[in-house]
Amino acid sequence: MNTTVMDTVTLPVEDILTKFETSPSGLTAAEVTERLEKYGPNEILQRKKQLAVIDFLLHFKSPLVLILLVAGTLSGIFGSPVSMYIIFAIISLSVVLDYYQEAKAGHAAELLKEKVSTTATVIRDGQKQETKLPDIVLGDIVVLSAGDIVPADSRLLDAKDLFIDQSSLTGESFPVEKEAVVAQGESELVTENKNMVFMGTSVISGNANAVVMGTGSNTELGRIAQHLVAKESETEFERSSRNLGMLIVEVTLVLVIFIFFVLALVDHDILESFLFSVALAVGLTPELLPMIITINLSKGALNMARKGVIVKKLSSIQNFGNMDVLCTDKTGTLTENKISLASHIDLEGNELDKVIQYGYLNSFYQTGLKSPLDDAVLKHEEIDIHEFVKVDEIPFDFNRKRVSIVVSNGEDHVLITKGAPEEIIKVCSRSEAGKNVYSLTPETRKKIQYKFNELSSQGFRVLGVAYKTFPLKDRTYKIEDESAMTFLGFLAFLDPPKASAKESLLLLKNAGIDVKIVTGDNDLVARKVCEELGFEIKGVLIGSQILYMHDDALQRAVEKANLFARVTPGQKSRILNALKANGHVVGFLGDGINDATSIKNADVGISVDNAVDVAKESADFILLEKGLNVLHAGVLEGRKTFSNTLKYLLMGTSSNFGNMFSVAAAAIFLPFLPMSPIQILLNNMLYDLSETTIPTDNVDAAAIAKPRKLDISYVRRFMVLLGPISSIFDILTFLIMIFIIIRASPFAISKSPYDIALFQTAWFIESMATQTLVVFILRTNENLLKSRPSWPLAASTIAIVVVAVVIPYTPLGPLFQFVWPPWQFFVFVALATAAYLGLVAFVKGRFHKKYGSLLEHTFQQVKTRSSKAKAF
Repeated sequence: MNTTVMDTVTLPVEDILTKFETSPSGLTAAEVTERLEKYGPNEILQRKKQLAVIDFLLHFKSPLVLILLVAGTLSGIFGSPVSMYIIFAIISLSVVLDYYQEAKAGHAAELLKEKVSTTATVIRDGQKQETKLPDIVLGDIVVLSAGDIVPADSRLLDAKDLFIDQSSLTGESFPVEKEAVVAQGESELVTENKNMVFMGTSVISGNANAVVMGTGSNTELGRIAQHLVAKESETEFERSSRNLGMLIVEVTLVLVIFIFFVLALVDHDILESFLFSVALAVGLTPELLPMIITINLSKGALNMARKGVIVKKLSSIQNFGNMDVLCTDKTGTLTENKISLASHIDLEGNELDKVIQYGYLNSFYQTGLKSPLDDAVLKHEEIDIHEFVKVDEIPFDFNRKRVSIVVSNGEDHVLITKGAPEEIIKVCSRSEAGKNVYSLTPETRKKIQYKFNELSSQGFRVLGVAYKTFPLKDRTYKIEDESAMTFLGFLAFLDPPKASAKESLLLLKNAGIDVKIVTGDNDLVARKVCEELGFEIKGVLIGSQILYMHDDALQRAVEKANLFARVTPGQKSRILNALKANGHVVGFLGDGINDATSIKNADVGISVDNAVDVAKESADFILLEKGLNVLHAGVLEGRKTFSNTLKYLLMGTSSNFGNMFSVAAAAIFLPFLPMSPIQILLNNMLYDLSETTIPTDNVDAAAIAKPRKLDISYVRRFMVLLGPISSIFDILTFLIMIFIIIRASPFAISKSPYDIALFQTAWFIESMATQTLVVFILRTNENLLKSRPSWPLAASTIAIVVVAVVIPYTPLGPLFQFVWPPWQFFVFVALATAAYLGLVAFVKGRFHKKYGSLLEHTFQQVKTRSSKAKAF
């Protein structure tokens, strides 16, 4: 059944159906199953699920793990099999932990994606039904309408005023019209074939039926993907954390190479020096950062899902913590989206049955982009329309802002148009009031505009209705027929403000998020809703004003305005880009096809579960309930995720770095290694185990109160100041052990293997205690007694310290070259650890007073960017 474009574009519809062994009534369930097995799922890049064992083995590809494997092997070859076994055991345990956490996070992400999978409408067994995009097969009959994503490369069987956005394939900014015609020959460019639509493009207006002729990698989009797989752009947090990781890796490499050569020069064993240097590299490198971020993000995604926010792109959760501007439509967000038809009147304000009758006919028969306003018309009252038969339709589009249907009453064809009043007036030359028809004079136009403004100022959403009669004749109606029409009247709809919206707006304001309303409605309606919600309007921009604004002028204007009315999809994107150019992290909440571009362009793209396909596909987040309250909950969850990730960074760049630095320094001045390579690896593994519970930690209210950004310069300064404190106490331990407990000089100690083992054991225990317990100081800026850690974090941290203390007394002790320390040493460790934690708390407090806390520092950056933009 494989075919080419040349084979299809020049064939009649009947031949196409025969070629693909299908019919207008679609495939049967059995045929779908057979073709799905034969051709595979409709996915561009089909990810073959790897066997669990292969996936596990791939975790050994880390350069550091490979180096350790080589080092362990050499250790076994040169006579130290015990060291080899221990190194291999530690590596395996670390890899198992990493594999388990990644697999768990990946499974959670897949479950969430299933909740928001995009569907397509197909005809199967003669019935319309929704199916997931991967389940589309060759020969399927797909039904397309405005807002749909084309699910596969398809040949049109029939089409009505079908306009397709092909920018994802061609880059062209304007929609192209498609028609179900038989081509005389293949176009030079595949996408220029008028009778074909392509996977990944979106329907702007109109409707059509099409037969699928290419799926998955056998589509135009699939062929492009084979050559170039677009990498998702990094979020700011990903970029910053990667840069920080690289900084630490660079410092590590310099330090490790230096240590290795120094140890080799002072008569240490070469192999042992090499193993020590490699183990030191493991201790210094933030190898847990990717896993900690993954755990944080997956946990955050699950928590957000419980609160009604489905995460499509995990890395975007961090952007929630950074977002300081939210652009949103008012319908369904600030209002109930329970629209009811309040009145149907002529231009004089009198109730007119003909207005609701014609409005009902238009809403009933139109098949394009469905609107809640249509539902409100149809639910208002049951109208007998049996005498009218649909003849034709001119679908809605966002340029005309109106939709027309043509019906026959047995005497005439009646073209009924419904849409934005200002667009309806443009195509009218007459008006009807009562049973009288008048020419549309300038005075009458003013009267219509006045009534429109009056209704809008009262908070009504208004549609205009017009009509035109034609003689009975078999013909096709076009947009050009929408002219010289008779203005009939208004349909006025009421969409009351949400009871919860007022509180939600206040919550977002208190969270440091500036809400800007961006709507296609007129400013009078938007003003009325804002007034009822107590939303302070600081400035208003109308689409007609934006049209003539230069980008520089718009950048200044968007800072002062927080209500944008009568804006087009293109203008929404310009507003977003202006805010981003001013340094803001911008979120956009929308659900319509006209919002898709803006959702994609925003730093945080948000849509809702009942949005059109193209909007959901463009979004990073899907709200299961449209409203600012659930969005606020999602923002706070994003900030919690951000905060817990920062805790690991601060731990890794202070206590961990300081401990490893002091071990390296001591190795230079001592005639033996302060910790053996396997002890350093054990230290690192236990430390890693304690930190895997950081994502479960409680987060202070102050940490999620404002937008935050990761500032590498601040973290670097924090590392340089607090890291050496750990080294000071390590060196103090070194001095106590040598001069007081062992009672020897630094060089005489090398004569006793027991003294060396005692020294290493003591330093291991002290290092583990200070390195892990400091998390209780670094995790919060609040009073330690008021800010309680989560029980998993507290339990794992204390448990790891207990393991470090107990392990020398177990059968594992000799394997790691540990001996039993005297009881006096534990008194010293307890005092030294308490003093260390107290000093860290004091220095941290002084540091925050001088430089500000990370929360204050990052929020100040956000405010500074905003202030600069306002002064632009």
